[in-house]
Amino acid sequence: MATETDSVQTNEARNRLIAQLDEACAYVRAQIGARCPKIGITLGSGLGVVADQIEDALFIPYEDVPHMNRSTVQGHKGRFVAGTFGGKEVLCMQGRLHGYEGNTSQEVAFPIWLMHWLGVETLITSNAAGAINESYQVGDLCLMTDHINFTGRNPIVGLEPNEIAPRFFSMLNCYDPQLRELARRVACEQGVPVQEGVYLGLKGPSFETAAEIRAFRAWGADTVAMSVCEEVIAARHVGMRVLGISLVSNMACGVGDADPCNEEVFEAAYKAAGGFAAVVRGVIEQI
Repeated sequence: MATETDSVQTNEARNRLIAQLDEACAYVRAQIGARCPKIGITLGSGLGVVADQIEDALFIPYEDVPHMNRSTVQGHKGRFVAGTFGGKEVLCMQGRLHGYEGNTSQEVAFPIWLMHWLGVETLITSNAAGAINESYQVGDLCLMTDHINFTGRNPIVGLEPNEIAPRFFSMLNCYDPQLRELARRVACEQGVPVQEGVYLGLKGPSFETAAEIRAFRAWGADTVAMSVCEEVIAARHVGMRVLGISLVSNMACGVGDADPCNEEVFEAAYKAAGGFAAVVRGVIEQI
């Protein structure tokens, strides 16, 4: 039988996440002042060039934001960048938080909910991904049509997220078809090779085995990496529109003679980052 103490503890648990988001939002709002970004961007490995092109930029390290963890991944600067890109005010994550760093699912989702708290309505999320689809080429962009969340985690689990928005919600068209069509059109205009496909997300940090890649191909996956899914679930939980873009940085393990490594991923991402930035800019200009 539940006691009054149990009830109080349950209410505290439900309200804790909202209180943390309120505090984080107040801090970031104090830093960015009158800026009112409606577009959020999450940049994956090797794709920080977009943040470098943001005008009138203001930088906020993740560890300065109350209740937010720092990034520990090589090449991820681990900071928010607020400013103007493509003629619009944006809030950009220059590097993200991953499960393989030891972050819980809700810690991965926290900055996405924080963007929502700050007024962001559209999320452009990106990563460097391995190609399972053998017709893809390293350097291609792949617009996410859907995803398979194989992380074994979901940030909506528990009492607290249900206080933000209802815990049961549709993931049909979780990657917005209109934004995807816009991105395809912009990529074609820019001459940037573009594909569309299903993304599969894992927790990592080890790369996939060849047997796993064969299984994922049978499931209908076209690309694979170690991020995005939990962020997108959090974004859709609060009604944000989402555009997902993978940069094909390598062929997945066992595709041909592929045996991916971290250095290969970053090298390919850096080489193709200019085209990626041009597409993101073009999309933002037309949102």
